[in-house]
Amino acid sequence: MSAASLSPQALAEACAKALWDDDNATRHLGMELVSVAPGEATITMTIADSMTNGHGTCHGGYMFTLADSAFAFACNTYNQRTVAQHGSVTFIAPAFRGDRLTATAREVSRRGRGGIYDIGITNQEGEVIAEFRGHSRTVKGTYLPE
Repeated sequence: MSAASLSPQALAEACAKALWDDDNATRHLGMELVSVAPGEATITMTIADSMTNGHGTCHGGYMFTLADSAFAFACNTYNQRTVAQHGSVTFIAPAFRGDRLTATAREVSRRGRGGIYDIGITNQEGEVIAEFRGHSRTVKGTYLPE
């Protein structure tokens, strides 16, 4: 299968499959890839006991990781291997054991080798839990042959 022969949506899905197959961290944490499209991705994760901190809330590192995974899948939809160059998160509300969090990533800008992506994290009630902004950088390599 050649990347040039695919529609943008089919290319995004093929790249997501290739990335998913090698993404041990995302799979190990029980995340589920809900959807992917060019420059977009949605991933969910349920907060387990092992993800809570001394306050009884979800450790911020797990929320950052969820957002970072959604960011990765969104910026790797163009058959160009892409990595995070910078990421920052603002925690808005706590998440608790058993909460089902959803990270939705969307592309804001993509020019040259750089991109900017915004990722919102909500809980099962649709409440905003955190906002993440990621800056991407393309590197050598593709997922599919050109």
